[in-house]
Amino acid sequence: MQCWRGLEDIPEGWGRSIVTIGSYDGVHRGHQLIVGRAVERARELGVPSVVVTFDPHPSEVVRPGTHPPLLAPHHRRAELMADLGVDAVLILPFTADFSKLAPAEFIVKVLVDKLHAQLVIEGPNFRFGHKAAGNVELLAELGRTYDYQVEVIDLFVSGEAGDGEPFSSTLTRRLIARGDVEGAAEILGRPHRVEGIVVRGAQRGRELGYPTANVETLPHTAIPADGVYAGWLTANGEAMPAAISVGTNPQFDGTERTVEAYAIDRVDLELYGLHVAVDFLAYVRGMLKFDSVDDLLVAMADDVQRSRELIAAYGRAHGSSHEGS
Repeated sequence: MQCWRGLEDIPEGWGRSIVTIGSYDGVHRGHQLIVGRAVERARELGVPSVVVTFDPHPSEVVRPGTHPPLLAPHHRRAELMADLGVDAVLILPFTADFSKLAPAEFIVKVLVDKLHAQLVIEGPNFRFGHKAAGNVELLAELGRTYDYQVEVIDLFVSGEAGDGEPFSSTLTRRLIARGDVEGAAEILGRPHRVEGIVVRGAQRGRELGYPTANVETLPHTAIPADGVYAGWLTANGEAMPAAISVGTNPQFDGTERTVEAYAIDRVDLELYGLHVAVDFLAYVRGMLKFDSVDDLLVAMADDVQRSRELIAAYGRAHGSSHEGS
């Protein structure tokens, strides 16, 4: 799959293509439906499929300081798009000047002049151009002028986790913020992942017999509510069952919120400086302050055992020990 950062990266002589545009944060099941349809139609028509997305998130440019928590960084979105069969991802730098393009200017600059769109596939709520003035009706109207067609795909509707709301990144962020990682996984189609570099912490986990990877997460990452979770820690391509702690470590009067993952039964790991991924499978318990360190150790042993059981049950249900990648 090709990945372009800016219109200037598009190869000279690029022909007709099937295009879909959006932030696509998380590449959730609603996104997968739209992107999958674009890939399907591209193969039918014998032309490449292209996903257009933006960096940074448009809201940060239009309303500075309002950047939403990110469900997936751009390199992760590209990986997920590649898995769906997309031929190219175009990441457009979203600047103040770019945000001021009128809807028709945006269409000409991106879809017509550069990508030579033959068909554009979007969800019903797609908006584009200055002040999000463009909608799917205008997109279709401009298509009659600029020789492309438009197909609108309705999003799936979620189950209990979203109370019947359409699958959306906003809903997913809300579920993650309250610790409902299982509800978020229902929308994403996989466990929620955070990534970052392993840095040195207070090393209390090592002293207590549970050495953890202290993950310095990427900026704006959507981090689950404080608590203990079962999941996986992936390092050097190896996914290891893990018990994950999110919070300020109230037992030792911590103030900085961290994500720490203990790879179950692995006390020999040296992960400092590595880029790792943490996948959140299930909520185990809230973050507590215990009466003593001994009580904490009892709880930690129970957390590990509970995490082990949840991960094993997930593996049996899905025919694999890890479905987070």
